[in-house]
Amino acid sequence: MSFRREKFVPRGGPDGGNGGKGGDVVLEADPGMNTLYHLRFRKLYRAQRGQHGKGKGMDGRSGEDLTIRVPVGTEIFDHTTGKKIADLIKPGQRVIVARGGRGGRGNAAFATSTNRAPRHAEEGEKGEEKELRLELKLLAHVGIIGLPNAGKSTLISRISAARPKIADYPFTTLTPNLGVVEVKGETFVVADVPGLIEGAHRGAGLGHRFLRHVERTKVLLHLVDPLADDPVENYRIIRRELEHYSCEVASKPEIVAVNKSDLLSRTIQEKIKKKFHQAGINNIRFISAATGSGIKPLLHTLLNHVTHQQPVNSDQ
Repeated sequence: MSFRREKFVPRGGPDGGNGGKGGDVVLEADPGMNTLYHLRFRKLYRAQRGQHGKGKGMDGRSGEDLTIRVPVGTEIFDHTTGKKIADLIKPGQRVIVARGGRGGRGNAAFATSTNRAPRHAEEGEKGEEKELRLELKLLAHVGIIGLPNAGKSTLISRISAARPKIADYPFTTLTPNLGVVEVKGETFVVADVPGLIEGAHRGAGLGHRFLRHVERTKVLLHLVDPLADDPVENYRIIRRELEHYSCEVASKPEIVAVNKSDLLSRTIQEKIKKKFHQAGINNIRFISAATGSGIKPLLHTLLNHVTHQQPVNSDQ
């Protein structure tokens, strides 16, 4: 509330300005990010408040919006109600998750012909406060699945520029790795999905955290370690986890690739192939992520399926 006070201007009248609007909190999909890790250690985000109105009819400045960048594929939920607010699936897509409050009106806004000197002003509104839950479902065309040490990280480092941590112990990979593969001048995105073991759909290992990343893939590349005691049973373990997690995920097209073929003789390869055939699994091929053997035809098959939706065929 303010009145004009100048020499030789008696009864100058009300000149209180309006308050500025509070800033909004905005989430924006950034294609250069692939994890939510940067949000882990900060719990409270607050946009700038609007400034107070001033005398001489000066309105307060509106607060600046706060933009929080998240990876493409982030789902935003209201943690209190569980309702999904938005799904950021396009680069640059933005959503306002908490709106700033409206600025209050100064006393100049209340002047009328009958009330020329209003002695009251309006308080501004409070901005929205929300508790959010963010979940990331990576946007990849191909999801690489398999038990730990099947060679997923080695394969993605072979076929793309991704450089994940690689070591000979389970759960080397603690976050999904994305890689862009180029074949015949066309590109597609692959993601290795870590942490899948028996009981993953119930949260065992790291599976519960990462199974959701295969929901948006078009095709699954199932890597099998032939040096395990029972490669066929290992394959079935992952299949059971997919079926328990989601029928939609389990029904996605799948290519089965037996890795580490450079360590197998021709005779052993035939025995493994026969075991898979006896189990009713015919779409199988042998590759070596370490040497690159069998990788090129595999990538052509993946490209054909991703770009043309062709059926997955072991003869391609």
